[in-house]
Amino acid sequence: MELENYFDFVQEDAIRIKGNRIGIEIVLEDYLEGASPEEILLRYPTLNLEKIHATILYYLAEKEEVEAYLERVRQLDEEAWQEQLRNPPPFIVELRERFAEASQKLFEAKKKSTKPVDDL
Repeated sequence: MELENYFDFVQEDAIRIKGNRIGIEIVLEDYLEGASPEEILLRYPTLNLEKIHATILYYLAEKEEVEAYLERVRQLDEEAWQEQLRNPPPFIVELRERFAEASQKLFEAKKKSTKPVDDL
């Protein structure tokens, strides 16, 4: 079996592990941070060791190509994050407003409940 048969090459910036929606970048990020294949399996139980090993082997066999892929994915993730910070979805805006209101109420309640201590 060819190594590429373990993956679905959805587009230039999306390589998924066949039979899952997990991108190879997820497994490789953990691997590059020092996780063993068994630890990765514990984190992503829908995978199996064969697919995890295939992903790592693909990385090692095509290191330059996969590194370029990982960099593109990181860049796209960063751009998406920056865009979300600039233009958050309405539910995020509402959530932030509700959090700010609740924080303000807690602050005011705490301020009222603490009485100044008179100097002796």
